Amino acid sequence: MSGDESGRGSPNPEIDPVTLEVLRNQLEGVAEEMGTVLIRGAYSPNITERRDCSTALFDAGGRMVAQAEHIPVHLGAMPEAVAAVRERDPAPGDVFVLNDPFTGGTHLPDVTLVSPLALDGDVVGFAVSRAHHADVGGMTPGSMPAGAREIYQEGLRIPPIRLVEGGDRADGGDRVDDAFDLIFANVRNPAERRADFEAQLAANERAGDRLRDLADEHGRDRLEAAFDAVIDYSRERTTAAIRDLPDGSYEADDVLEGDGVTDSDIPIRATVTIDGGSLAVDFAGSADQVAGNCNAPLAVAKSAVYFAVRCVTDPEIPPNHGCYEPVSVSAPEGSILNPEPPAAVVGGNVETSQRAVDVVLAALGGAAPDRVTAGGQGTMNNLTIGNRDGGAGGRGEGGGRGEGGDRDGDAEESFTYYETIGGGFGARPDADGMDGVQVGMTNTLNTPVEALEAAYPLRVERYAFRPDSGGDGRQRGGLGLERSVRVETAATVSLLTERRRHAPAGHEGGEPGALGENLIDGEPVPAKATVDVEPGTTVTVRTPGGGGYGDPAERDPAARERDRTDGKTTEGDPTEE
Repeated sequence: MSGDESGRGSPNPEIDPVTLEVLRNQLEGVAEEMGTVLIRGAYSPNITERRDCSTALFDAGGRMVAQAEHIPVHLGAMPEAVAAVRERDPAPGDVFVLNDPFTGGTHLPDVTLVSPLALDGDVVGFAVSRAHHADVGGMTPGSMPAGAREIYQEGLRIPPIRLVEGGDRADGGDRVDDAFDLIFANVRNPAERRADFEAQLAANERAGDRLRDLADEHGRDRLEAAFDAVIDYSRERTTAAIRDLPDGSYEADDVLEGDGVTDSDIPIRATVTIDGGSLAVDFAGSADQVAGNCNAPLAVAKSAVYFAVRCVTDPEIPPNHGCYEPVSVSAPEGSILNPEPPAAVVGGNVETSQRAVDVVLAALGGAAPDRVTAGGQGTMNNLTIGNRDGGAGGRGEGGGRGEGGDRDGDAEESFTYYETIGGGFGARPDADGMDGVQVGMTNTLNTPVEALEAAYPLRVERYAFRPDSGGDGRQRGGLGLERSVRVETAATVSLLTERRRHAPAGHEGGEPGALGENLIDGEPVPAKATVDVEPGTTVTVRTPGGGGYGDPAERDPAARERDRTDGKTTEGDPTEE
């Protein structure tokens, strides 16, 4: 088969379609195996249980070749991290670490390791792992403060530096002890961080092993040709998919509910321009960068756009650099989607990214109305709980796995729990929305109750769907969740949430989903808040439902009966007199 307008043939004459498919799957297998090593080797529940991490493989030019199916906000921004490392003259055996959102990162808790991969002494690619660490210092436990006004308050800021120095030794280099010491001196639970770092290092090492295996199997020249081939393949298919959309400019806007410093609505606007096989998104008209922490680096804005474009094109297109080439993203400098340092950004990565997805999808709905759902919950419902000075830590007595009970000199190490909580997925043209799932820029699991209670001085009092929270329609929106956690020690609670006063929108006559709500001991607290609490305090997060799709009067009566039987609704048919 040769390449054609569909973009489904092999565009690289050196590799036939069968070999291309074999190599593509093998390269994706390397990225997936990296993720498995990271998840199994880490210690913190945020990585081992929630899988808040991502892994990918890049070529020597910094182009993503393959990724594991992990976290959209991580993966779309990874090319910026590799670009930042390439400017530092990486050598075989090096491992770089970074988290600076203004130099290749997303927000400070997301720590990225980038390892040059060598064959015959030459760098031919990069292994990249990114993981959300449960604490990287800053003004509050968990490094997600609602009231931060500058990035220095959010944690330790790490530009691209060598964590391992190879000196051109492809078999691995020497650890830079000073770098490790500096990092672990600035976090609240160094034993847990150390174990998570070791897992990331192991993941990157596994990529090097597997790449050498592929070179032995196929030959170095064919392997490097495969890098080009898989990227060309995805680019041609993405270009063809965009070409199927009608040319034109499409606009949409929405708001964020404050920035943690002020409660005023913050506008986000997107203009999507489709011209042949190219698609451009311009965020001009969005707010200037804000005083609080809802600023999102341009790399995060790009991630949101890439995700939205994949939602309305063919999801079977292999995700790599080729998917990004036909797409361009711009935002004015100094705006909320392209801020200048030292802007606070921790909420931008998790919440502003969600709103960027919402507005881009809404705009794309003008070009592909049958491919866009009603509004999903539009928030990650970030809940962080931790203590400032040790005290009652989780996991009983003894310390971190692999540390022999030594918590770097602390008799009782502080704890930091972090969770993003699922909610309602928007109804689709031909199906109801999904209940209690992660939506948009995150793709994590939940922390199981048993794991949470074993790891932290917390007790889950309620974890359930919210009846009547999905928007009514011909297709019903997905249900939100309610999660109530009792804190058994003095602690600091940070909430970064959205859709507490602007509900997820219905589509084509569907009704909006239910608003979310945050409660501490039954009293409402703002969408973004940091509160010190006493032992015995209960924190409740009620997440938004998804919007409905289509006229509620057209909903199948049998479906309504199932809604009542399944406990999704508690009232009779609202369309009946």
